[in-house]
Amino acid sequence: MTNETNAHQTKTAVSAGIRKSLLTGACALLLAVGLAACGGRTAEAPHPAPSETQAGQEAPAPAQPTQASDAAAQTVYPLKLQDATGTEVTFDKAPSKIVSLAPSETETLFALGLDAQIVGVSDNDDYPEAAKSKPKMGGFELNTEAIVAAQPDIVFVADLTDDATVESLRGLGLTVFKFNPDTLEDVLHGISVYGEITDRQAKAKEVTDKMRAEIGKVRTAAASIEDKDRKTAYLEFSPGWTVGRGEFMNELIETSGAVNAAADTEGWSEVDSEAIIAADPDVVLYSQLSVDPKTLKERSGWKGITAIRDNQLFAIDDNLVSRPGPRLTEGLIEVFYTLYPDKRQ
Repeated sequence: MTNETNAHQTKTAVSAGIRKSLLTGACALLLAVGLAACGGRTAEAPHPAPSETQAGQEAPAPAQPTQASDAAAQTVYPLKLQDATGTEVTFDKAPSKIVSLAPSETETLFALGLDAQIVGVSDNDDYPEAAKSKPKMGGFELNTEAIVAAQPDIVFVADLTDDATVESLRGLGLTVFKFNPDTLEDVLHGISVYGEITDRQAKAKEVTDKMRAEIGKVRTAAASIEDKDRKTAYLEFSPGWTVGRGEFMNELIETSGAVNAAADTEGWSEVDSEAIIAADPDVVLYSQLSVDPKTLKERSGWKGITAIRDNQLFAIDDNLVSRPGPRLTEGLIEVFYTLYPDKRQ
């Protein structure tokens, strides 16, 4: 294997690790590097199994409920859905005992009113407050004994848990369903799927309606911005790494009516300083938890960037903008008002 191939694989693995660590809201680069060996994202967001669609018809669009045109309808069991690993999972009834192994999934389950059904969460789960008192099932290293002992009907996981670990949990006799959203629509779709699995469609619709209203509010406000006033924004959510096309964090910038300074890149990638200098962002957004703005100001050649020169560097709440759950649109609003404070009502 050539050095070039090795370098590419290492970069890809670290990028996957950073994406995973972002799901917890803890973005330390060393932690991300440590996670890289666990593997990266391999499947798309969950969608209905082929058996759930009629022959000759396309599967429902991602933003739509998977088995009922009315999102408030009761779930018809058995329910068969394909998860992000490509595995068809059958639900014979609404799960009464749930283990959640990602902060984003836990936030969604609580938003659907499933507090009583949640019998275990990950060590990283810190929202809502009630999640902190739930039995802990481990963090980046899962406590499989605790998970098995909880006797869950379903274990919900996200990109934080690699596919090999998912299969090992299934090998222990556990039913596991993995979500892996990339876009805002994927996030909304995932919440609808959660509502269907747990027979909480009405609550899921309430949550997604609120999120869609918040997205609409930002889009309407962004549409009123004249082209000459549109800003270019640079986002750094792990030291030395930025985000481009294909990730919902990029959508937060673009939906806000701004241009991502790293828009020519795809996914998470190492910062190309020359490209960022050339893009000359008006605003720099950075992780409140893991990025020291002093390091950005001291980066070679960056003193001439408009955002650095005008001291337009702003910390962003990691948990609001990195967790693909019900608070993501609150993060969108925060990004918009940070970019365009004069639009704040």
